[in-house]
Amino acid sequence: RLPTVRAKMPDLGGLLCLDPAPLRRYLSNSEFRIPNWTAGMIPLDPLPNLIDQVYARILEAIIDHSLPPGQRIRQNELAERLGVSRQPVSHALHLLHRQGLVAESGRRGFEVIGLDPERIRQLYEVRGAIDALAAKLAAGRAKTDTAGRARLETALAAGRSISGKTPLAELIASDLDFHRAIYALSGNPAIEEMIAPHWPHMRRSMATVLGELDYRERAWREHETIAAHVLSGRAEAAEAAALAHALEAGRMTEETLRARDKAA
Repeated sequence: RLPTVRAKMPDLGGLLCLDPAPLRRYLSNSEFRIPNWTAGMIPLDPLPNLIDQVYARILEAIIDHSLPPGQRIRQNELAERLGVSRQPVSHALHLLHRQGLVAESGRRGFEVIGLDPERIRQLYEVRGAIDALAAKLAAGRAKTDTAGRARLETALAAGRSISGKTPLAELIASDLDFHRAIYALSGNPAIEEMIAPHWPHMRRSMATVLGELDYRERAWREHETIAAHVLSGRAEAAEAAALAHALEAGRMTEETLRARDKAA
């Protein structure tokens, strides 16, 4: 069981502290005590992966602009706010640095990098080709893969419940669930493996356009069209719809980012 979130801190864009109480209960549970016959073995570390938790917390803050582009992140201050040592914070920030989300800034500091409009367009061009292939393969398996079909239908149902009051984080999660359902239905795990490293940038770009009411409704209409082709087994139509959806999203995101840069 992972530590739960308790208090909201005033600084660093609303980042939340990690509560150590559930962790202490986790470690004291007799279920995790090592029996005598294993006394000579090296025990496994029962601690949850704090690096992953810290990474996820910082990434969410970058996506929702709690940590906006240009915001400087100090490791010691961030570690204090999260209630962890500096080591997991350092590892998480270096991972974000390798992904191109933050840049080094001063001694032991990092800075949030802004989205590059051209780079986002390029990523959507690649994603368009991948999504088109996934939709085509998924259409060929939709009638035989009942579990994959059900997952896609569940993602569609969640999308239909979206309204103007739906939080941005939920919008992004629902969008990801839809596309991942098609990747799974494609039957080719390499598709998800290839796109996964780019999801952090995609999630940031989604936040750019999904905040607009007109586009969030339009995006789900396009999802409905893609899914209808997939579930009906129309491979070529599904492929074309998925490609058009990705390229249009990339175009809109690029235009929005360039307009913001110009206005800044």
